[in-house]
Amino acid sequence: MSLANDLQLLHTDMQSWRQHLHQFPETAYEETLTAKFIAEKLISFGLEIHQGLGTTGVVATLSEGKSDKKIALRADMDALFIQERNTFAHKSCHEGKMHACGHDGHSAMLLGAASYLSRHPNFDGTVYFIFQPAEEGRAGAKQMIEDGLFEKFPADCVFGMHNFPDIPTGHFAVKAGAMMASFDCFEIVLTGQATHAAMPHLGCDAIVAAAQVINALQTIVSRTVNPADSAVVSITQIHAGNTWNAIPESVVLRGTFRCFSGAVQTMIGDKIKQLVEGVCAGFTVSTTICFNPENAGYPVTYNTEAETAMALKAASAVVGEACINQQPTPSMGSEDFAFMLQEKPGCYIWIGNGSSENSCLLHNPHYDFNDAILPVGAAYWVKLVEMMLP
Repeated sequence: MSLANDLQLLHTDMQSWRQHLHQFPETAYEETLTAKFIAEKLISFGLEIHQGLGTTGVVATLSEGKSDKKIALRADMDALFIQERNTFAHKSCHEGKMHACGHDGHSAMLLGAASYLSRHPNFDGTVYFIFQPAEEGRAGAKQMIEDGLFEKFPADCVFGMHNFPDIPTGHFAVKAGAMMASFDCFEIVLTGQATHAAMPHLGCDAIVAAAQVINALQTIVSRTVNPADSAVVSITQIHAGNTWNAIPESVVLRGTFRCFSGAVQTMIGDKIKQLVEGVCAGFTVSTTICFNPENAGYPVTYNTEAETAMALKAASAVVGEACINQQPTPSMGSEDFAFMLQEKPGCYIWIGNGSSENSCLLHNPHYDFNDAILPVGAAYWVKLVEMMLP
């Protein structure tokens, strides 16, 4: 593994930064102290910073030489509404919130790269270091873009990285095309006629209609989506009634669907609407359907060919080509970095977090980022900059 000596020396600092961020997690659009901590570090490295895009976003600029080439590197900052179950010294101090997805590590690795590059500017061009809020279901990337991210910081291309449990430490995974699925959520409200449970014929039973809707939605993937295309439709919430002997007036169903194609994404949404309305008409129950409340939907995370080739080259320079999975199975998870990839060519890479047996899977109350990979991730960022801006 090829790591610059200075990056190895930065390991202690990156671990300290990472564990500080882990101890004080902040959720979507509330990353005020997180942004302050990151901004202060960037200023101490001598970088020019901008704050406030996407409410709490931080962007730092580092230029060297005369080239007009510009690249952007992005890390996410937000935590999750999960009660941490770890007992180590840097566990969350904020009740009901924790860094259960490794965004603390992502921020620390990008800070490490910024620190190194500020002292060893072996490149010709401009690097934008993007620290993004609200990745976890609140579309912080989209908000930063709408606030003028790429007008203020006109990168030619953009790169992201995420840790991945059960990819070995010191390994990467990357491929051109779809890496992460689209994400859409929906809320279906069925309204019937409430009645006594002993006299169902006097009402219109929204619960029975809801049961049929749930079954019908499971036919979308099995009977509408091409078997060659991957997709999933899941009902995740059912809310109805509050007593034993009354059929309630309404039922609320909530769920999500994921896929790797914009065309399939549109088709699934249309089919949900068609099936729900058809089933409800048969049961004389009215319905309303809301897709992506609070602007929650994410597109497919899609890597472009040329930028993926450069990411692969940079990762190979750090860990060797044998330590890179070049055909990873795309994840049905989603990532709002996809919005940035809709605006600019780029690549999203996975860095191995090691076995999930000790650090657990993402979004788990026992998860912790593997500090051993901090210099590996920072070295990837550095090598990518040096190769993209020779």
